[in-house]
Parts: sequence; structure tokens; C-alpha cells
Amino acid sequence: MNLPKVVSDLVKTQNNFDSVAYANCFSETAIVYDEGKTHKGRKEIEHWIADANERYEATMQPLSFEEKGTESILKAEASGKFDGSPIVLNYHLEIVDELIQTLSITG
Repeated sequence: MNLPKVVSDLVKTQNNFDSVAYANCFSETAIVYDEGKTHKGRKEIEHWIADANERYEATMQPLSFEEKGTESILKAEASGKFDGSPIVLNYHLEIVDELIQTLSITG
């Protein structure tokens, strides 16, 4: 599967539980929507993913990737310490200047 570099980096850093490198895939003004909460800015995103890594130890296996206009959708199987694992999640991404500007994670 041919993924943009920033998406490939996102998967790699998630699977390595590297919250600093994960956050660096995002712009300084990026916004993440997950589990009904909004996380704004690279520092807040870093804290969110560090907490999620500690709680869930989730890894991602990309299943498909498609671009629709300005939005891209990564479908990935997520496995970890959470009810229903593994599950398939959709990562709705807006990529600007090779960094993620918005990420919304849906089931």
C-alpha cells in the first residue's frame, strides 16, 4: 500500500508508542477528534497519545488508504488492551504541507 510519508510515519510511531514522534506528524495548530474529545495543538496531541498509549497499548495495521479531495481516509485494524480488540477504525486526515492538520478517528 502506498501511503504518504506522514501517514506512514504516523503508523510507525503509533506502533512504537513514541508519543513525541507521533505528535511531530502534526502541524502546530492541528486538531484531533477522538472518543468525543477535541485535542488542539501539537503539545496537547502529544499528551493525548501518550495517555492513550499507556491505557490501550494500541497498534495499527493499515488496511486501505484513499484520498477524497482534501481529505484522506486510512482504514486500519487497531489491536490493544481495550474491549472489542481488534477493531477497524477510520482515520480521517487532512494533510497540509506534509503535516496532519486534522485527524478524526471513527469506528
